[in-house]
Amino acid sequence: MTIRLPEWAGYLLAAALLVFSGYPFVFMAATSLKTQQQFFASPFSLLSDMRLDNYGLALRTGIGRYFLNTLLITSASLVVIVLLSALASYPLSRMRLRYGRLLLLLFVSGMMLPIHSTLIPVFRLTRDMGLYDSLWGLLGPYVAFSLPVSIFILTGFMSELPRELDEAAEIDGCSHAAIFFRITFPLILPALSTIVIYNFVHIWNEFIFSLVLITSPEHMTLPLGMQKFFGDFTVNVPALMAALTLSSLPMLLIYIAAQEKIVKGLVVGAVK
Repeated sequence: MTIRLPEWAGYLLAAALLVFSGYPFVFMAATSLKTQQQFFASPFSLLSDMRLDNYGLALRTGIGRYFLNTLLITSASLVVIVLLSALASYPLSRMRLRYGRLLLLLFVSGMMLPIHSTLIPVFRLTRDMGLYDSLWGLLGPYVAFSLPVSIFILTGFMSELPRELDEAAEIDGCSHAAIFFRITFPLILPALSTIVIYNFVHIWNEFIFSLVLITSPEHMTLPLGMQKFFGDFTVNVPALMAALTLSSLPMLLIYIAAQEKIVKGLVVGAVK
């Protein structure tokens, strides 16, 4: 027996989920427009005097520099992740490798590795390479811990592509490199959008490696720079909310622009 809900019930459930998921962002934006006194007087009220002083304070604190640092290391990491994961997934899914399944299993097993257990080895390796207290010292950990899930998604997506495309290209004289860049790569754009958004959110909000590998204020990322809003005995909550609002806007805009490709990339290749 199946129970079919009326159409209005679906809209009602969607509206409830929208309120549940959207209220934290509305609360954050509303709090950023209050003074410290207004926040303590009525912390959960959404209406205020619409003051923008907190945004000016956030910019004077150095959030602009933290934003550029985070944007730089995130963009560089995503370029390397997309290129390496696509190049690794192509032979695992399109070629008949003798130990292909074992290699894929080794890649996927990387998702089970706890990040915190690698902090000391990563710190020593970064220091020995002369990359300590540098943005480029974050590139290695970010790429390494993002590759397993990226290869897993791309391998499943590429496996669903018709093999007749590769055979037709081989008959025309294309090499594996030509097949990859001219045929396969354009067809996996939905999956690439998925891994870009997934890893963008993770790297943009990453804190623990930044805390261990970065010490200079000029090299700090956004999550690490948020500590400046915490004092010894108090926290400037409205200014902190203003900084969080500014830092979350890129993620919201990118997700809104690419949400259809994200859903398609997650669904296609999941079921054969």
